[in-house]
Amino acid sequence: MNNQLNSIGLEKKPSDTTVVVAMSGGVDSSTVAGMMKKEGYKVIGITLKLYDDGKEVASSKQCCSGQDIMDAKRVAHKLDIEHKILYYQSKFKQGVIDNFVESYLKGETPIPCVQCNQTVKFKDLFEVSKDLKADALITGHYVKSITSGTETNMYRAIDENRDQSYFLFNTTREQLNYLRFPLGGMLKDETRSIAKKLELNVADKPDSQDICFVPNGDYASVIRKFRPDSFKKGNIKDLNGKVIGVHDGIINFTIGQRKGIKVSDVEPLYVLKINSDKNEIIVGPREKLGKKNININNLNLLVNENLLSKEILVKVRSTGKLLEAKVNLKNDNSAVVNLKDFEDGISPGQACVFYDLDKQGHKVLGGGWIVN
Repeated sequence: MNNQLNSIGLEKKPSDTTVVVAMSGGVDSSTVAGMMKKEGYKVIGITLKLYDDGKEVASSKQCCSGQDIMDAKRVAHKLDIEHKILYYQSKFKQGVIDNFVESYLKGETPIPCVQCNQTVKFKDLFEVSKDLKADALITGHYVKSITSGTETNMYRAIDENRDQSYFLFNTTREQLNYLRFPLGGMLKDETRSIAKKLELNVADKPDSQDICFVPNGDYASVIRKFRPDSFKKGNIKDLNGKVIGVHDGIINFTIGQRKGIKVSDVEPLYVLKINSDKNEIIVGPREKLGKKNININNLNLLVNENLLSKEILVKVRSTGKLLEAKVNLKNDNSAVVNLKDFEDGISPGQACVFYDLDKQGHKVLGGGWIVN
């Protein structure tokens, strides 16, 4: 047995190690494939075809579109690695798009990228990688992974502006032990520099910004396409229950929203609650937005429950800061999160992700879905 660990924490020579790299066609995953190839690993690139993009989205900054698949193929050819395309449009429609639409209709603000990682990318790609007898599944996510023995833990990336750990909280322990994230210890500029040195055609490709199936960020158009009956007019009420306006569909609103309410008052009004059962929007002053207690369900814990008995840090939105909190676990896979300070704009449908600061960085402990 070779006791020396390779760069992904396995006791095998790179030349004896097969890795599957999830190649989206962007610079990050392409660079990872190039890094693995250069280090001598046996690399299999896999690209997922997730949705049928039309001309209207072909030039937008999205991922997993037709152009991205062509870019991934060119990179694989340049690197001289095996490349496969998996056609998962129906799985993606059922596991991600349908969930996205239904979540909005319930008055929530969904995160389809988490659903995509949870279902198609890590569940199905995980199984395919195992079938290919790969030793690890590698992605271009900006997350730091540290492997000790047979267990891999996930940490926030060194580049906190790029950190994607929030979107990966629902990864299972089995998946995490098999996954590797080589970019977690690098800055984005370093990634592009490596891509240029490898002479990859995507070295200067812009980052994907939109949700892949939402052209130009217009999520209402997606909901209109799949559920045209959902744009029902309803009442806008104040905190006293008085009707002060009419809306054109609750899907046009999110908690904390100020613009676009089309109702004026002495002071600015914010969306405080979305009542899907009554098709109502409740608005009020900003000081009513703050919350200290959050109910979450469908918990996914990556550590022993004992680690949650102390004060930890949580994130309640992908762009949010880390907040001090205590987590009170319940027996039904739910919890109440008690924040130390009030936080505005906490929305059902978003995730509450748990972190703990140790000597390696901010370790991901797990998380759950915000319900109210």
